[in-house]
Amino acid sequence: MSVGAIYGIAGVSASSNGEVLASVRESFSSPPEIWISSAGTRRQLTHANNGVLSAVGRGVSVKWKSETFNVQGFLVYPTNFDATKKYPMIVQVHGGPSSSYKPSFYVPGSYEALESQSGYFIFLPNPRGSYGQGEAFTRANVKDFGNGDLKDIMAGVDEVLRKYPVDGNRMGIRGWSYGGFMTMWAVTQTNRFKAAVAGAGISNWLSYTGENGISEWMVPFFGATAYENKQVYEKSSPINFINNAKTPTLVVVGERDAECPAPQSFEFWRGLQHAGVATQLIVYPDEGHSFVQPEHMRDVQERTLRWMDSYLKAIPRAAGPGR
Repeated sequence: MSVGAIYGIAGVSASSNGEVLASVRESFSSPPEIWISSAGTRRQLTHANNGVLSAVGRGVSVKWKSETFNVQGFLVYPTNFDATKKYPMIVQVHGGPSSSYKPSFYVPGSYEALESQSGYFIFLPNPRGSYGQGEAFTRANVKDFGNGDLKDIMAGVDEVLRKYPVDGNRMGIRGWSYGGFMTMWAVTQTNRFKAAVAGAGISNWLSYTGENGISEWMVPFFGATAYENKQVYEKSSPINFINNAKTPTLVVVGERDAECPAPQSFEFWRGLQHAGVATQLIVYPDEGHSFVQPEHMRDVQERTLRWMDSYLKAIPRAAGPGR
């Protein structure tokens, strides 16, 4: 265990008298193990994963200011990092929205491992709406999906560009669920990303209300249903801004997704086509919100990486005469 390592806590359990705590701790470089805390001391109880090596480059915490908020996220390096080079970066937006990125031990075959080993920086922001900075911060995206949280992400991107060797002309964005929505939203609000992969996203909050199987979750975030206050949903619907989009976007979804139904992805894909944007739609048969079939899990990861590579690693053609 390196001194000063950034650890995440995956789970905590207390004894009946509260004097002993057991927790699962992990970091970008150290696999999960059980630790025991008692009387101000902490010791590692298990060593089940001794010798298991990290599949990603080193991870660092990044902090920045966005409007009145102090925001935090993590940056994962390419595995074979060379300080003399600049690298492309993929911004990965978490689901939720009430969730957060923590220092995690990414295993071989994960999105993060594939991307880090392929020469990408991976930026994992925790914008307003995320856990980790108190209730006010977590509730700061209420009635404001896509506005303040995207500002936080882009301010974080600027901080990364200022401090780390990332090529600002070779950035991609991706996410799943709320992260898929934010990806759809981002490509209709900014052209700074050169590639995007929207997984199980939400393009139109009004049609989504009538299609999904968990619609009651929206009322605490929007203050009313989409039928009672259409305006608050319309201003956060990516489809209403589709003509602004220019970023090549891969759209992926499970056929039987009840949480973010496939018609939402169809709608966004069709809108991108009409806007003249390079796009593909992949619907995975018999999959729900979380994929379970190994061949589909591998395919979506590999397809995502190929999409990013094709736009973020392509070698520019030399200009010919008169060009």
